[in-house]
Amino acid sequence: MKTFGLTVQGLPIYSYDFGTKGVQVLILAGVHGDEPEGIYVAKGLLHSFLESFEYKLKLTLIPIFNIEGALKGNRTNGNNVDLNRNLPTKNWTNKYEKQKYYPGLSPCSEPENKSLIKWIENYEPKLIISLHSWNPVINTNGECNPEAEIISQHTKYKISDYIGYPTPGSLGDYCGIERNIPTITYEVAKGSSVKESLELHVPAIKKALFASEKRI
Repeated sequence: MKTFGLTVQGLPIYSYDFGTKGVQVLILAGVHGDEPEGIYVAKGLLHSFLESFEYKLKLTLIPIFNIEGALKGNRTNGNNVDLNRNLPTKNWTNKYEKQKYYPGLSPCSEPENKSLIKWIENYEPKLIISLHSWNPVINTNGECNPEAEIISQHTKYKISDYIGYPTPGSLGDYCGIERNIPTITYEVAKGSSVKESLELHVPAIKKALFASEKRI
Protein backbone atom coordinates (compact mmCIF):
# COMPACT_ATOMS: atom_id res chain seq x y z
CA MET A 1 0.00 0.00 0.00
CA LYS A 2 1.34 3.41 -1.00
CA THR A 3 0.26 7.02 -1.22
CA PHE A 4 -0.12 7.41 -4.96
CA GLY A 5 -0.76 11.13 -4.79
CA LEU A 6 -2.83 13.82 -3.12
CA THR A 7 -6.17 15.43 -3.91
CA VAL A 8 -6.93 19.14 -4.15
CA GLN A 9 -7.52 19.28 -0.39
CA GLY A 10 -4.49 17.12 0.39
CA LEU A 11 -6.27 13.81 0.96
CA PRO A 12 -4.13 10.75 0.17
CA ILE A 13 -4.91 8.63 -2.88
CA TYR A 14 -3.97 5.07 -1.96
CA SER A 15 -2.63 2.48 -4.37
CA TYR A 16 -1.84 -1.20 -3.83
CA ASP A 17 0.98 -3.04 -5.61
CA PHE A 18 0.89 -6.76 -6.32
CA GLY A 19 3.43 -9.04 -7.98
CA THR A 20 7.09 -8.60 -8.82
CA LYS A 21 7.46 -10.20 -12.26
CA GLY A 22 5.96 -9.56 -15.68
CA VAL A 23 4.54 -6.49 -17.34
CA GLN A 24 3.02 -3.58 -15.46
CA VAL A 25 -0.78 -3.27 -15.36
CA LEU A 26 -2.84 -0.45 -13.84
CA ILE A 27 -6.43 -0.78 -12.65
CA LEU A 28 -8.14 2.31 -11.30
CA ALA A 29 -11.66 3.26 -10.30
CA GLY A 30 -13.51 6.26 -8.97
CA VAL A 31 -12.23 8.72 -11.56
CA HIS A 32 -15.78 10.02 -11.40
CA GLY A 33 -16.97 10.13 -7.82
CA ASP A 34 -20.61 9.55 -8.69
CA GLU A 35 -19.89 6.16 -10.28
CA PRO A 36 -19.67 3.86 -7.25
CA GLU A 37 -20.22 0.67 -9.25
CA GLY A 38 -16.64 0.77 -10.52
CA ILE A 39 -15.41 1.35 -6.98
CA TYR A 40 -17.32 -1.74 -5.81
CA VAL A 41 -15.51 -3.81 -8.45
CA ALA A 42 -12.10 -2.34 -7.55
CA LYS A 43 -12.61 -3.08 -3.87
CA GLY A 44 -13.71 -6.60 -4.75
CA LEU A 45 -10.51 -7.07 -6.73
CA LEU A 46 -8.48 -5.67 -3.83
CA HIS A 47 -10.03 -8.14 -1.40
CA SER A 48 -9.39 -11.01 -3.81
CA PHE A 49 -5.79 -10.03 -4.54
CA LEU A 50 -5.03 -9.66 -0.82
CA GLU A 51 -6.13 -13.25 -0.35
CA SER A 52 -4.21 -14.57 -3.35
CA PHE A 53 -2.38 -13.01 -6.29
CA GLU A 54 -1.55 -15.72 -8.82
CA TYR A 55 -0.44 -13.72 -11.84
CA LYS A 56 2.93 -13.20 -13.44
CA LEU A 57 2.31 -9.47 -13.46
CA LYS A 58 3.19 -6.29 -11.64
CA LEU A 59 -0.21 -4.81 -10.93
CA THR A 60 -1.12 -1.49 -9.33
CA LEU A 61 -4.69 -1.02 -8.12
CA ILE A 62 -6.22 2.34 -7.19
CA PRO A 63 -9.71 1.70 -5.75
CA ILE A 64 -10.72 5.39 -5.48
CA PHE A 65 -8.83 7.88 -7.64
CA ASN A 66 -11.13 10.88 -7.09
CA ILE A 67 -11.47 10.76 -3.30
CA GLU A 68 -13.17 14.13 -2.89
CA GLY A 69 -15.70 13.42 -5.61
CA ALA A 70 -16.51 10.02 -4.13
CA LEU A 71 -17.01 11.47 -0.64
CA LYS A 72 -19.48 14.03 -1.99
CA GLY A 73 -21.06 11.84 -4.67
CA ASN A 74 -19.85 14.26 -7.35
CA ARG A 75 -18.48 13.42 -10.78
CA THR A 76 -15.81 16.10 -10.45
CA ASN A 77 -12.91 16.64 -8.06
CA GLY A 78 -12.41 19.29 -5.38
CA ASN A 79 -11.95 21.98 -8.04
CA ASN A 80 -15.12 20.85 -9.85
CA VAL A 81 -12.96 19.51 -12.68
CA ASP A 82 -13.82 16.36 -14.64
CA LEU A 83 -10.57 14.43 -14.28
CA ASN A 84 -11.34 12.45 -17.42
CA ARG A 85 -11.36 15.65 -19.48
CA ASN A 86 -8.27 17.19 -17.90
CA LEU A 87 -5.42 15.03 -19.19
CA PRO A 88 -2.95 16.72 -21.57
CA THR A 89 -4.12 15.19 -24.84
CA LYS A 90 -3.59 16.71 -28.26
CA ASN A 91 -7.34 17.25 -28.50
CA TRP A 92 -7.74 18.89 -25.06
CA THR A 93 -10.11 21.82 -25.16
CA ASN A 94 -11.43 24.32 -22.67
CA LYS A 95 -14.86 24.11 -24.30
CA TYR A 96 -17.54 21.98 -22.66
CA GLU A 97 -21.29 21.51 -23.05
CA LYS A 98 -22.23 20.77 -19.43
CA GLN A 99 -20.70 21.83 -16.12
CA LYS A 100 -20.01 18.20 -15.17
CA TYR A 101 -17.55 18.00 -18.10
CA TYR A 102 -15.57 21.08 -17.01
CA PRO A 103 -11.97 20.32 -18.14
CA GLY A 104 -10.16 22.77 -15.88
CA LEU A 105 -8.24 25.93 -16.68
CA SER A 106 -5.44 24.08 -18.44
CA PRO A 107 -4.43 20.51 -19.35
CA CYS A 108 -3.34 18.44 -16.34
CA SER A 109 -4.06 21.27 -13.94
CA GLU A 110 -5.29 18.88 -11.25
CA PRO A 111 -3.04 17.22 -8.63
CA GLU A 112 -4.69 13.83 -9.10
CA ASN A 113 -3.83 13.78 -12.79
CA LYS A 114 -0.32 15.10 -12.21
CA SER A 115 0.31 12.08 -9.99
CA LEU A 116 -1.19 9.77 -12.61
CA ILE A 117 0.95 11.16 -15.44
CA LYS A 118 4.08 10.89 -13.33
CA TRP A 119 3.28 7.27 -12.47
CA ILE A 120 2.61 6.37 -16.11
CA GLU A 121 5.91 7.91 -17.19
CA ASN A 122 7.84 6.09 -14.45
CA TYR A 123 6.23 2.65 -14.68
CA GLU A 124 5.26 2.40 -18.37
CA PRO A 125 2.18 0.16 -18.03
CA LYS A 126 1.30 -2.24 -20.82
CA LEU A 127 -2.42 -2.21 -20.00
CA ILE A 128 -4.77 0.12 -18.15
CA ILE A 129 -8.28 -0.77 -17.02
CA SER A 130 -10.33 2.22 -15.86
CA LEU A 131 -13.56 1.26 -14.09
CA HIS A 132 -16.55 3.53 -14.61
CA SER A 133 -20.33 3.14 -14.73
CA TRP A 134 -22.76 4.14 -17.46
CA ASN A 135 -24.37 2.14 -20.25
CA PRO A 136 -22.71 -1.29 -20.19
CA VAL A 137 -19.80 -1.34 -22.64
CA ILE A 138 -16.14 -2.27 -22.86
CA ASN A 139 -14.60 0.74 -24.55
CA THR A 140 -11.17 -0.04 -26.01
CA ASN A 141 -8.41 2.34 -27.04
CA GLY A 142 -5.39 0.55 -28.42
CA GLU A 143 -4.78 -3.20 -28.68
CA CYS A 144 -7.00 -4.46 -25.86
CA ASN A 145 -8.65 -7.36 -27.69
CA PRO A 146 -7.36 -10.32 -25.62
CA GLU A 147 -8.62 -8.91 -22.31
CA ALA A 148 -11.71 -7.24 -23.75
CA GLU A 149 -12.92 -10.43 -25.42
CA ILE A 150 -12.59 -12.44 -22.21
CA ILE A 151 -14.51 -9.79 -20.27
CA SER A 152 -17.17 -9.65 -22.98
CA GLN A 153 -17.60 -13.42 -23.00
CA HIS A 154 -18.12 -13.42 -19.24
CA THR A 155 -20.36 -10.35 -18.94
CA LYS A 156 -22.04 -10.26 -22.38
CA TYR A 157 -21.05 -6.59 -22.59
CA LYS A 158 -20.37 -5.29 -26.10
CA ILE A 159 -16.89 -4.16 -27.13
CA SER A 160 -16.55 -0.78 -28.85
CA ASP A 161 -13.60 1.42 -29.77
CA TYR A 162 -15.88 4.49 -29.70
CA ILE A 163 -17.85 5.44 -26.60
CA GLY A 164 -20.38 7.36 -28.68
CA TYR A 165 -19.18 10.94 -28.26
CA PRO A 166 -15.87 12.86 -28.20
CA THR A 167 -13.84 12.61 -24.99
CA PRO A 168 -11.01 15.17 -25.24
CA GLY A 169 -8.62 15.03 -22.31
CA SER A 170 -9.60 11.47 -21.41
CA LEU A 171 -7.37 8.64 -20.23
CA GLY A 172 -8.33 6.57 -23.27
CA ASP A 173 -7.16 9.30 -25.60
CA TYR A 174 -4.02 10.13 -23.62
CA CYS A 175 -2.78 6.57 -23.20
CA GLY A 176 -4.61 4.33 -25.65
CA ILE A 177 -4.58 6.56 -28.71
CA GLU A 178 -1.61 8.88 -28.25
CA ARG A 179 0.88 6.67 -26.37
CA ASN A 180 0.10 3.16 -27.51
CA ILE A 181 -0.77 2.02 -24.00
CA PRO A 182 -3.82 -0.25 -24.39
CA THR A 183 -6.62 1.23 -22.29
CA ILE A 184 -9.99 -0.27 -21.44
CA THR A 185 -12.68 2.07 -20.15
CA TYR A 186 -14.93 -0.49 -18.49
CA GLU A 187 -18.45 0.90 -18.11
CA VAL A 188 -20.31 -1.16 -15.51
CA ALA A 189 -24.09 -0.84 -15.89
CA LYS A 190 -25.22 2.19 -13.92
CA GLY A 191 -27.32 1.19 -10.93
CA SER A 192 -25.80 -2.28 -10.56
CA SER A 193 -25.99 -3.54 -7.00
CA VAL A 194 -22.90 -4.27 -4.96
CA LYS A 195 -23.69 -7.98 -5.25
CA GLU A 196 -23.99 -7.88 -9.03
CA SER A 197 -20.90 -5.72 -9.40
CA LEU A 198 -18.82 -8.14 -7.39
CA GLU A 199 -20.20 -11.41 -8.74
CA LEU A 200 -20.16 -10.47 -12.44
CA HIS A 201 -17.23 -8.15 -12.97
CA VAL A 202 -14.58 -9.25 -10.47
CA PRO A 203 -14.34 -12.77 -11.98
CA ALA A 204 -14.36 -11.31 -15.51
CA ILE A 205 -11.37 -9.09 -14.82
CA LYS A 206 -9.53 -11.82 -12.96
CA LYS A 207 -9.87 -14.13 -15.95
CA ALA A 208 -8.80 -11.40 -18.36
CA LEU A 209 -5.59 -10.69 -16.45
CA PHE A 210 -4.20 -14.09 -17.40
CA ALA A 211 -4.15 -12.82 -21.00
CA SER A 212 -2.14 -9.81 -19.84
CA GLU A 213 0.71 -12.10 -18.78
CA LYS A 214 1.46 -12.60 -22.49
CA ARG A 215 2.03 -8.91 -23.14
CA ILE A 216 5.61 -7.78 -23.71
